[in-house]
Amino acid sequence: MNPKINMLSASCPMPKMDFDIITLGHGSGGLLTNKLLESGVFNLLSNEYLDQKHDGAMLNVDGKIAFSTDSYVISPIFFPGGNIGELAVNGTVNDLAMCGAKAKYLSLSFIIEEGLSMEEFWEILLTIKLAAERAKVQIVTGDTKVVERGKGDKIFINTSGIGTVHSRADISIRNVKKGDKIIVSGQIATHGIAIMSVREGLDFETTIQSDTCHFNDVVSDILDRFGSDIHLFRDPTRGGVATVLNEIARDSNLGVIIDQKNINVCDDVEGACELLGLDPLYVANEGVFIAVVNEEVATDVLAEIQKWKNGKDAFIIGEVVEAHPRQVIINSAIGGKRVVNMLLGEQLPRIC
Repeated sequence: MNPKINMLSASCPMPKMDFDIITLGHGSGGLLTNKLLESGVFNLLSNEYLDQKHDGAMLNVDGKIAFSTDSYVISPIFFPGGNIGELAVNGTVNDLAMCGAKAKYLSLSFIIEEGLSMEEFWEILLTIKLAAERAKVQIVTGDTKVVERGKGDKIFINTSGIGTVHSRADISIRNVKKGDKIIVSGQIATHGIAIMSVREGLDFETTIQSDTCHFNDVVSDILDRFGSDIHLFRDPTRGGVATVLNEIARDSNLGVIIDQKNINVCDDVEGACELLGLDPLYVANEGVFIAVVNEEVATDVLAEIQKWKNGKDAFIIGEVVEAHPRQVIINSAIGGKRVVNMLLGEQLPRIC
């Protein structure tokens, strides 16, 4: 357990439970479900909306809103730098941020496999609480189901979110144009390799940790300064940076050219990718976003991102061009060019 979770656990000790593990009865909707929610979820995540215990939540949201939902089935559920609970909060917060919105409210739903230990469930809940507090979001409704042993994989989580769209945001693929610069907010591929470092008994003996974090504040700051000069945001989760760039080229009917020398990959991650035969461009990220911006403000946007605590390794990696429409071309570090295609399948399954 990480130090922050240890501190929170000390101030929020796990309540006494009648069972040491999750049983099917905890998903029955009856007494055990009630005990699980009352002694754990409701008390720990208490707020004025969740405390109403309705099937939904009545919320006050002003202005244009964005809505997103995502499900998390990562294996393993605990990994270097985080766990499935933190990932579920950050992931939906970031999906809203990529719309130019600041998340305000989340739903939280669990599908738990019979046999999950109460200690593991409590640690996941504590991490959810911390992640929600960091992102300044409230968890206002949710659901819990339990399935038989062998019918799940410890725990799956769904989060849905509502956020208010920034008044200066105009985020759309239709705004992407020739000359736009492409910024990646940090080092790529760390999340995917952090997962691989503990999956299937692989151990690279490195300090690689998942980069999972929220984008609420940095995106808001960028939009405050640059407004409609920010043409597109995307987070390169499954499929990595290469997949997002291919989607941009395809949907804009323009070309994308990137420079390998400008793509930040830490040495440990690059070494692990070489060992596993993986291309970092296709490996999942959870704490990195891509911004496509007006070329006239690109260096200023980059400087703004680099002020962010997780943005010191941000770089302009390429631009949008009219040549080779619907294709991504990379200038390699050793000279020459090659096409960066979209993967046919998933390079790393169960990564988020």
